[in-house]
Amino acid sequence: METRLRFHNDLESLKNRVKVMASHTTEAFDQSMDALYERDLTKARSLIQRDEDLNQEETQIKEEAILLIAKQQPVASDLRRLLIAIQVASELERMADHAKNISKSTLHIGNQHSVQVPFHIRKMYTLASEMIEIAFKAFDNEDVTLARKLAQMDDEMDELYSNIIENLMQQSVQSKGDYPYIMQYGFVARYIERFADHITNIGEQVYYLVKGESKDLS
Repeated sequence: METRLRFHNDLESLKNRVKVMASHTTEAFDQSMDALYERDLTKARSLIQRDEDLNQEETQIKEEAILLIAKQQPVASDLRRLLIAIQVASELERMADHAKNISKSTLHIGNQHSVQVPFHIRKMYTLASEMIEIAFKAFDNEDVTLARKLAQMDDEMDELYSNIIENLMQQSVQSKGDYPYIMQYGFVARYIERFADHITNIGEQVYYLVKGESKDLS
């Protein structure tokens, strides 16, 4: 009985570590967007350097989960929770990479030009922020209804991305001298869109945890 209780405490501790990593990933994303809008190259460089911290968090979560599997030989439902902790940590690490890439684009864009951040990028950022909040409510509460909501939001994100790329292509034709900056904003839009794809993948993991079957939400 004590062993079982200890194992469930360990499971809860692991889940909390994933949630902490999600908070750090969200913070990295928010700050990378702040650096973009503020043209803060110092902040962008600092965020790129801090990405290794999130890589380490992913490694620690995976190692802890694998150790629990090896020591406890959990039953099916608990095994799913451990495997999903590993998978969600992996998705978060990839999301953090996209936040890092936004900071790299900020450095490429620099601050010696007059090209403004396209309006639709703000809309993409806002939507992605809403998605990650919903995804981790779904993860925390094992809520399939919330997880399913991400599919519709991901479709909206894809539409925003298509619109911004079309607008940027038109802008590049009209302002050829600004093409390097416009191209980098296209990259930023792509990084946000991919960030949202990984959030949707987390929703799919929640669905698998609850239902025991895979579902494509993208």
